[in-house]
Amino acid sequence: RRGNTNGGFSLPSPHPSVAHPTTPDVDGNGYICASELGDLFREVGSPLPGYQIREILQKLDRDKDSQISLEEFTIFQEMKDDRIAQGFRKALNKKEGIVAIGGTSEISSEGTQHSISEQERFAFANYINSSLEKDPDCKHVLPINPNTEHLFKAVSDGILLCKLINLSVPDTIDERTINKKKLTAFTTQENLNLALNSASAIGCQVVNIGAQDLKEGKPHLVLGLLWQIIKIGLFADIELSRNEAIAALLEEGESLEELMKLTPEELLLRWANFHLKKVGMSISNFSGDIKDSKAYFHLLEQIAPDGSKEDVPRVDIDMSGVYEKDLMKRAECMLKQADRLGCRQFVTATDVVSGNAKLNMAFVATLFNKHPALTKPENQDWVLGSNREERTFRNWMNSLGVSPHVHRIYGDLQDAMVILQLYEKIKVPVDWDNRVNLPPFKGIGGGHLKKIENCNYAVELGKSKAGFSLVGIGGQDLYDGNETLTLALVWQLMRRYTLNVLEDLGHGEVAGDDLILSWVNKTLAEGEKSSSIKSFKDRSIGTSLPVLELIDAIQPNSVNFELVTTGTLSDEDKLNNAKYAVSMARKIGAKVYALPEDLVEVNPKMVMTIFACLMGRGMKRA
Repeated sequence: RRGNTNGGFSLPSPHPSVAHPTTPDVDGNGYICASELGDLFREVGSPLPGYQIREILQKLDRDKDSQISLEEFTIFQEMKDDRIAQGFRKALNKKEGIVAIGGTSEISSEGTQHSISEQERFAFANYINSSLEKDPDCKHVLPINPNTEHLFKAVSDGILLCKLINLSVPDTIDERTINKKKLTAFTTQENLNLALNSASAIGCQVVNIGAQDLKEGKPHLVLGLLWQIIKIGLFADIELSRNEAIAALLEEGESLEELMKLTPEELLLRWANFHLKKVGMSISNFSGDIKDSKAYFHLLEQIAPDGSKEDVPRVDIDMSGVYEKDLMKRAECMLKQADRLGCRQFVTATDVVSGNAKLNMAFVATLFNKHPALTKPENQDWVLGSNREERTFRNWMNSLGVSPHVHRIYGDLQDAMVILQLYEKIKVPVDWDNRVNLPPFKGIGGGHLKKIENCNYAVELGKSKAGFSLVGIGGQDLYDGNETLTLALVWQLMRRYTLNVLEDLGHGEVAGDDLILSWVNKTLAEGEKSSSIKSFKDRSIGTSLPVLELIDAIQPNSVNFELVTTGTLSDEDKLNNAKYAVSMARKIGAKVYALPEDLVEVNPKMVMTIFACLMGRGMKRA
């Protein structure tokens, strides 16, 4: 059997995790690996040797699906005849700040326990309070009391979630589509549909989170979704394509390409160490290494404004708190200094001293976003940035829960692990046992030969099993990160995924462009609409009127045509119509990944996905 045998690789869990100090999924990617489980046992004071960790992982994988989900881990916690499980449970119960709640997810077995972090609830509530306090549409739920379960009720009508999504990725949701007054069960459902489908479009994994879960305020699902949304916003500018000053973090002998391969988490650590190096310090994580607050004090001192920029007054950090012997008091002194920089967010003194990795990472991201203290190297010009199509593909992949999380398509697909998971999503069987090399990849050049074998297999599957057109595309092209050829394969995966949904609804009828076009025009005619389209390149699509009329035909009287501009349209008019159309599509339940600009420019590939998603929604309603 090829691949990793130590439990270090698994396919992703079917629903998002809520990761915190006593949940094993530290990186929040939905599955558990050996190192995460080992860290957790150490944290609760029950360290185990590696062989016992591996035995536990084998025992946990009850359904033998090569993945350790949080559900399976929870079952382990409840084992009454397992000595290690009992010891772990006793140690876990001694931890502070953890609340066990009954399982409420539809796929949970009865009696399952989900642990939620009171620290996260506290941090997210305060973040939302400070971020949305001036929003008049949130007055009915703000401020949220962070010491109670008020947060879980505050999301129940969908308004706050929609606002938070726009805070993380501006203009994702057209405000005109949010139902804000005199809410009914139906208009609340629409808001929650809009929030969930928009969260999916920005790359959140929302598989198995339904509107009803949010309406009922199921804590573990609400916290998991909130963290994903908040994290996307926090990390938005921590990538080279959005912030060229990050190039200042290049190390000697390192290429720009290598720097671009780093995840936002890795870049954040690199950034902290870039500044700490000036005082002879370094850290390797945002948990154990920051508990004494010393690194934070020195980081604040290095990034504090020095008065050299206009309108930004100098701030001198008071370092006397470093000498405070009590760690809690020292952390509080440090946070008072962070407050002077406008950065006292996400962590309390307790979170610092306990080394809450997730919340401390959010705190450091806040420091980076407000005071990066970086200067782009001179005399260097690069053509950087991911295009719109790449971002759409990346968000689609991440929303399906692929592992690892995709940050940069070309670097993160070069071992083909994500591509092979996507094949399974489109019902193309993958021979994981005999044909796939699993990480960690060892050998010459970081196991590049094994990665290339995976890429060759991915191309082979596309040609032989999926029937894709992959002329001139080889495994080496995927490994090398050839942009054009990689996108060609990813597009065909996304297209097949979209069409599969239609085929499932249509009882197996083969779906394609002609079928979608026929359905669109038939539905428009039956709804007595004036629009029709000849193809997905039809220039009339640029006005968004065919899309809006189709939405209104699927769900009569849902579109407010007084908000739609007709006649001779400026580019701004077209974009406003398109924003309204995309958000309306998501509001009625269509999981649209395409962006308003795709409609305005009549990008035929993305236009097809919009109409296909609307067709899927229409067939469900029929």
